[in-house]
Amino acid sequence: MSNRQKLMGHLYAIFTTLAWGSCFVLTKVMLTAYTPTQIIPLRMGLAYLALWALRPKTMKLPWKDELMFILIGITGGSFYFFLQNTASAHTSAANVSILVSMSPILTVILAQLFSRRGEKLGKWVYIGAVVAIAGVVMVVLNGTLSFHLSPLGDLLALAAALMWAVYSILVKKYTERYDNFLVTRRVFLWAFLTSLPLVLLTDGLPSLTPLFTQPNILVSWLFLGVFGNAVCFAIWNIAFKRLGVVITNNYLYATPFVTVVAGWLLLGEKISLMCIIGAVLITLGVIFAGKSDS
Repeated sequence: MSNRQKLMGHLYAIFTTLAWGSCFVLTKVMLTAYTPTQIIPLRMGLAYLALWALRPKTMKLPWKDELMFILIGITGGSFYFFLQNTASAHTSAANVSILVSMSPILTVILAQLFSRRGEKLGKWVYIGAVVAIAGVVMVVLNGTLSFHLSPLGDLLALAAALMWAVYSILVKKYTERYDNFLVTRRVFLWAFLTSLPLVLLTDGLPSLTPLFTQPNILVSWLFLGVFGNAVCFAIWNIAFKRLGVVITNNYLYATPFVTVVAGWLLLGEKISLMCIIGAVLITLGVIFAGKSDS
């Protein structure tokens, strides 16, 4: 693979990290009208429709591959967001952010255990992970020095991180075999369908009225569904293909800092010196981890 393709892979990962970090802030806007569980089918359904518009082609799959796409849709879509959102109801936002940010190191472990061809990982991946995790903790705490264990919520957040790691390992195989946009679209189809039982058993189907009566809700939904899900998942999968799941997922360490900056810009939330130091550590961690890609 050429250096230009790898560079584009890094740029795709950076762009997606910036968008996903902003998504947390826009999710707060949607939470004024919907429950966390109700947001899931709204995002997944819009993402599926957006990808149909971007790539209006059908996709025929063998039944074995279809079964795998159901699992991928669950791990990277419906259950991932369900676990993350439910964790937020049982523990602090700081705990959730820190524990969900463990997904890159869980991906490293799974890649070594289950990837047949395996990605060549050196000591720098592990050094980078430790440095980046330290940075994530500093960013999320943002000067408060407050971290409290809440067993149920913390376990749910860790389960969400594990779900994302599993998704990362599973989806890479299919981005190499099929058109990436069609792969991402199929993932969101099953993410949408498997989210319906969750929302029916909990809060009930969401009303569409707020989307057409409150402009801020509509804009947030469009950004989350079209950019946060459809576009970003598609180009993130391209980054998986070009950089590998481990190197790509290392960029997720920066998501909490992006969220803090977006909150500062859009909501007037504070940024502390601890947060800035944490951002530097995250950057160093990603650079260290990237050394294994050379």
